[in-house]
Amino acid sequence: MKVGFDHQKYTRMQSEHIRQRIKDFGGKLYLEFGGKLFDDYHAARVLPGFRPDSKIAMLLELKDQVEMIVAINADDIEKNKVRGDLGITYDADVLRLIDAFSECGLDKCSVVITQYKSQPHAAKFRRRLRTLGVPAVVHYPIANYPGDVNLIVSDKGYGRNEFVQTERPLVVVTAPGPGSGKMAVCLSQLYQEHQRGVQAGYAKFETFPIWNLPLNHPVNIAYEAATVDLDDVNMIDPFHLEAYGQSTVNYNRDIEIFPVLNAIFMKIWGESPYKSPTDMGVNMAGYCISDDAVVQEAARQEIIRRYFTALCDARKGHVTEETVDKQRLLMQKLNLTEDERPVVAAVRKRAEQTGAPAAAIKLEDGQIVTAKTSSLLGASAALILNSLKKLAGIPKEVKLIPPEVIGPVQSLKLDYLGNHNPRLHSDEILVALSITAAGSETAALALSQLPRLKGCEVHTSVILSHVDENIFKRLGVNLTSEPKYQTRKLYHK
Repeated sequence: MKVGFDHQKYTRMQSEHIRQRIKDFGGKLYLEFGGKLFDDYHAARVLPGFRPDSKIAMLLELKDQVEMIVAINADDIEKNKVRGDLGITYDADVLRLIDAFSECGLDKCSVVITQYKSQPHAAKFRRRLRTLGVPAVVHYPIANYPGDVNLIVSDKGYGRNEFVQTERPLVVVTAPGPGSGKMAVCLSQLYQEHQRGVQAGYAKFETFPIWNLPLNHPVNIAYEAATVDLDDVNMIDPFHLEAYGQSTVNYNRDIEIFPVLNAIFMKIWGESPYKSPTDMGVNMAGYCISDDAVVQEAARQEIIRRYFTALCDARKGHVTEETVDKQRLLMQKLNLTEDERPVVAAVRKRAEQTGAPAAAIKLEDGQIVTAKTSSLLGASAALILNSLKKLAGIPKEVKLIPPEVIGPVQSLKLDYLGNHNPRLHSDEILVALSITAAGSETAALALSQLPRLKGCEVHTSVILSHVDENIFKRLGVNLTSEPKYQTRKLYHK
């Protein structure tokens, strides 16, 4: 795969810039961390060369100076809010994050439960954290937030909140998802540090939009495509333009809240260290793009994928047509069409020829492999086998899995587990292949190609079952589907 982003330069440059910001504020910085610290696959897709763990790698450069605060909204605990990408609740994700931080050496971590009104499940979660030895404090709602600055920056506002005792120069504030109150946690801590005579500063880390790329650069448009549900819109930062005569990109929420933030800074410190939302940021990603053409093409493909995802989500009833329209407008902004995703045309052609569900994959060398549904295999399972054969140089007519292995699996499904469909799903075919590989060099060779599927493009002519979709996700392929089901049933598993 072509690389357009310099991971090593980013790790070095980003950590150096944060060190300088700590120094600028006299030795202590609260850094609001937007987006995902772990598993940032969006960034890895639109900035080829950026690693899903690049941000953690950067923080590990500052390991001895860092401690973590995880913010979670009490109302999200109460509603059992779920992370769509992981399928776990926000409170469970807090525990997952703390474990992940600890495993990589960031072992000093606290939790702030925001918007706390003694909600029963939030109170229970707080007790559980303390039982587990995790420091957990609560922050309370503030009336007329964020408008009444005099109340906010007072003993009846930020002063009511429980204080997190921090010791290290860099305090990273993160969260399971949006709406958790990260910024308010940072500002509350700043106020209370100031009351204690401690000098501390605030900065914000957001990978996207990239402030020093053009407003309509595909990478920034791809960010809008990823956040249409949040109503984020990229804008030229008017405060930065006025202060420095320089056009930079930020997003609407930060621009809208900046006058309030400025007033809060003035109230706490007597002056504001920033003239614009862009000033608050520390993101160096734009300086680490090594091949803009590669990055632009990767971002364009991401926008098309997001469009297909929106179409399928609308078909499932998860989003409205308004969301689809927004994605379509973003496509039009860059004059993108579905045909620019090569696997789409390949799938549609194969499905039309066979009259059955089909799938296609674009391999690392650009070759496109297709597959159709048969009496033995679903299209996804067949596509995986066909791809592995192609990568291993195994002739297409060779049967990787003998009938004596497939037959018993089908019997198990039909005779013992109550299924009506004898076709093997992708997870079942991989298990069968791994069993066969124990006694077949050919099957073992095919199985060893699985890592080479990572980053490949896949499209299917129908919406996949959760099982097949999950297997493709775990293999690391970029999956899209046509917005229709294989059957005309109203209920789909």
